[in-house]
Amino acid sequence: MAHSLDKVIEFYPKAKKMRIRTLFIFIVLSSWGFAQNSIDQAIATFAESAGLENASISFQVVSLDDKGASISAHNGQVSLPTASTAKLFSTATALDILGSNYRAKTRVYYDGYIDSNGVLHGNLWVRGGGDPSLGSKYFNEEKNALDFMHVWADSLIKLGVKRVNGSLIADASEFGYEGAPDGWNWVDMGNYYGAGPSGLTLYDNLVRYTFSTPNTPGRKSSITSISPEVPGLTIHNDVTASERRGDNAYIYGAPYSYDRFATGTLPAGSPKFLVKGSIPDPEKQFAYELQMVLSKHGITFSGGFQTGRQLELNSANIDYEKRKLLFEHHGEKLVDIITVTNLRSVNLFAEHMISLVGYEKTGNGSLESGLDVLEKHWNTRIDTKGLFITDGSGLSRTNGISAHHFCQLLAYMKQSKNGKDFFNTLPTAGQSGTLVNVCKDQTAHGRLTAKSGSMSRIRSYAGYIKTTSGKELAFALIVNNPNCSSSVLKRKMEIVFNKLAAY
Repeated sequence: MAHSLDKVIEFYPKAKKMRIRTLFIFIVLSSWGFAQNSIDQAIATFAESAGLENASISFQVVSLDDKGASISAHNGQVSLPTASTAKLFSTATALDILGSNYRAKTRVYYDGYIDSNGVLHGNLWVRGGGDPSLGSKYFNEEKNALDFMHVWADSLIKLGVKRVNGSLIADASEFGYEGAPDGWNWVDMGNYYGAGPSGLTLYDNLVRYTFSTPNTPGRKSSITSISPEVPGLTIHNDVTASERRGDNAYIYGAPYSYDRFATGTLPAGSPKFLVKGSIPDPEKQFAYELQMVLSKHGITFSGGFQTGRQLELNSANIDYEKRKLLFEHHGEKLVDIITVTNLRSVNLFAEHMISLVGYEKTGNGSLESGLDVLEKHWNTRIDTKGLFITDGSGLSRTNGISAHHFCQLLAYMKQSKNGKDFFNTLPTAGQSGTLVNVCKDQTAHGRLTAKSGSMSRIRSYAGYIKTTSGKELAFALIVNNPNCSSSVLKRKMEIVFNKLAAY
């Protein structure tokens, strides 16, 4: 820039050169100051606006063109619950440690021996490896959800197995049996978004309930179908018809409990209204479904099916070296799972990212192990003082993450070998995923690429912005306990995003 200016003024007298240089420097500094002040002013106006008098706010924006230098901040170091924006940490950790092409494995073993008549005298073992894509609606049409099990059946037949004089044992023990992460509320568990992770996951760990509501508001609904079939499930239905539109029904129930409670309301006069809940015991459901599929192929079990939790198994007391490996099933590529996680904000997948990094680094896929790996990983890469992460999805209100933490993470990932893949998993404002209606046809449309988070009294965003002047920024804005509605808060935040995009 300086050399270009020298060429422009080289023929002017010395005194005039000095005046031109001074004017040029003044213009540059004024422009820089105006841009910076416009962001400071925008966040100050935001923080002082009606409806945020009692709110906690953490904001920061940094320049990726200047090694993550801070451009503007407002309580940037304050740690707050962030809802689903916390998924940036779980997905970034998994990508950075495992790599984009990592595939979780599910392995099938047997003990005993196979005789000349095709009878396995022993047990068939399915060793879960935490693959969340098995039977997932995000990777399979509903009618094809169990195709992988039919492939397994064909493989067993080709290996000479016709009948099993023993049991089918589904073993998810290497990922523990916590059922749900620390900090999840009772009101979350049992609902579809409160489906907990498991070493053996199936159908996204979801149950679909079809309700039929009468035409008269206040009258009780009926459940006409449950899919998949969950043996032993008892559903206590108190859902009533209402004049209100939309899904206002909830399914409650603790992990491993087959008592489920449906409450709330659904629109009156709805013959088929779908409400999703969580599978009580994914490991047991997996065993049940696999036994049914194998029986259709003529492979029966004299001992039925059992589960690792029922047998009180854990990874420490099962020696798979003494069992014979029949085959392995590899799940979807990690980057594809993470794309769904961030675009669609899938809690289950985010929780699996934590378990998978723990499993691959330590051999223990429990939440505690995974969070320990996450903490140690980022301790050497960013300033983690005040960073508190207790789950992978952000559903826990015991999480504490600041705007500064997010900006450091985003700046690091921009330079990571998997940085491009990470960026491409995020929704873009006005165009895709959970941001399709954010800044639609505004300045930040197509320029803001970020993860959003929203729960009762929490709204947050963190990600990247390509400005109209070509600058690259990373930002985070977290708000807790606003007095205004979520829609009003969103509009207020959009003003800030548009100012960032115009920087």
